[in-house]
Amino acid sequence: MDVNNDEWIPVSHENCESASGPFYHGTEAKLSIGDLLISGRPSTFEEGRISNHIYFSTRMEAAIWGAMLAMSLAGLAGRGHIFVVEPIGPFEDDPNLTNKKVPGNPTRSYRTREPIGIVGAVEDWVGHPRGIFLAVNLISPHFNINTPS
Repeated sequence: MDVNNDEWIPVSHENCESASGPFYHGTEAKLSIGDLLISGRPSTFEEGRISNHIYFSTRMEAAIWGAMLAMSLAGLAGRGHIFVVEPIGPFEDDPNLTNKKVPGNPTRSYRTREPIGIVGAVEDWVGHPRGIFLAVNLISPHFNINTPS
């Protein structure tokens, strides 16, 4: 579905079956097929905060950002992990990214309070260049990751 305002239909708990995968989740965590990600655990992105939702996307680009940012914020070296996931319950558009700078949900990012299952791992992916992170000032210049300069 295009993100043109006339064509975009918000994904909600009531119509989430209209959003088709595959779905991806980027993280610093080493997970295995069959594991479940659940909400209500400490946030990777903000110390002292509980994450009320699990976030995922149909776009690899969003999962790459998630994996690399999670690694950086955790102070870990490496590029992180990307998993193919399957939502077990209802989900909705991620309101942090939907209708912000452009109409609709161009990143095809979603969130759920229900568990999502790990159904596969993506091994062959390329991280974003270090300069992109530095340019948007998301991380420290001491970011230690094997990405092209």
